[in-house]
Formats: sequence, C-alpha cells, structure tokens
Amino acid sequence: MAAQLTTPATDPAARVVGLRERKKQRTRDALVEAAHRLFLQQGFGHTTVDEIAAAVDVSQRTFFRYFANKDEVALAVMADAEDYFIECLRGRPAGESPLQALRASIVQCWRDLASSRHDGPSGVTAALELMQMIEDTPTLLAAHLRRITEQEQVVAGLLAAREGLDPAVDLRPKVMAAVFGGVLRSAHLAWSAQPEDSGPDGMIELIERHFDQLGPALAGDWRS
Repeated sequence: MAAQLTTPATDPAARVVGLRERKKQRTRDALVEAAHRLFLQQGFGHTTVDEIAAAVDVSQRTFFRYFANKDEVALAVMADAEDYFIECLRGRPAGESPLQALRASIVQCWRDLASSRHDGPSGVTAALELMQMIEDTPTLLAAHLRRITEQEQVVAGLLAAREGLDPAVDLRPKVMAAVFGGVLRSAHLAWSAQPEDSGPDGMIELIERHFDQLGPALAGDWRS
C-alpha cells in the first residue's frame, strides 16, 4: 500500500505548531496593546512591567519572553511599522528610481496600516499616538533614534542591491537613506506639532508635501 502523503494542513504536528505560534502572537499583541493603553493613561515613567503583565493576566517572566524591557514594548508599534515599510520597499518595481521607490513604499505603508487589515496594536492609530510620547521621553527617543540609524543601513543596502552598486564605494545609497530618514522625521515632528489630530490622512499629506519639497531644498535656489 502506498504511503499516505501528509501536508501541513493535515499534519497534526504542524497544526500544533501553528496554534502555538498564533497563541504567542496574540500574547505579544495583548502586551503591546496593554502597554500602549497604560502609557497613554498614566505616562511611560509611571507604568511598570508588572502592571503591563497584570493587565494581560500573565507573569512578569512571560513579559520578558517577548520584550527585553519597557522601552522595547513601547517601541514595538513603531518597529512593526518600520519592518512593514522595509517589506514594501523590497516589493517595489525595479524600474522605479530610488527616490520613487522610497516615496511609494512609505505612502503604501501608511495607507495599508490605516486600512482595516491593520487594526489593533500594530495599527496606524497606535503608531501616531505613540509619536509624541517617544519625543517626550529621552530614553525612548534615544532607542528610537538608534533603530532609525539601523533602518537607514538596511535601506541603504536595499537601494544598493536594486541599483547594482557597492555601498562601500558608492555613497549614494547611504546618502539617500539618510536624507529619506530626515524627511520622515521632519514629517512626523510636523504632524505631532499640529493642534488637531489629522489622523493617517494628515500624515500621508505631510509626507507627500515634504517629498515635493525635497528636490528644491537640495538643488534649488532658496532665495528665489
């Protein structure tokens, strides 16, 4: 008798692994959501790891399986958004210029995060709400800026690979990645300074306006 083929869909072991991974993801999302809520309610400095764990009905030990410290859980929403941006950039058509690919990727990222498919602790609302808290908390800001620097290196590597360049010799990928990071940070700060919450549409509009000004800012006559 021929051996019966076992597919991932019918393999009991695969189903158990799948269930375990989904449970881990739900626990992580719950911790991020609880931390986000507590940070906004009582401030980052006044919120403890024990409070975050208790809000999800897990132990402190369980918390530390997912996050190294309080800073990391606070930045998880932004980190997830940044990782999704990298995914978008990898998927851009090869015919786009580096600047076109970067601009299209960040706009796609924000629009997708604003859609119903990305509700919850990784959604755009959470990311927008956390921006001001990050700027107002020195330890979070330092950690966030370190991650931005790491992301610039990833972006530079992707741009170099797209264009067939050696980033150790050709500095353009690193320069473009640094300029792109500066444009985004400027747009984020401008959004945070607005008197009213304009939501993800307002953020996308600000990003587009900043990119529209990039060419004239770099090469144009500012006095004209």
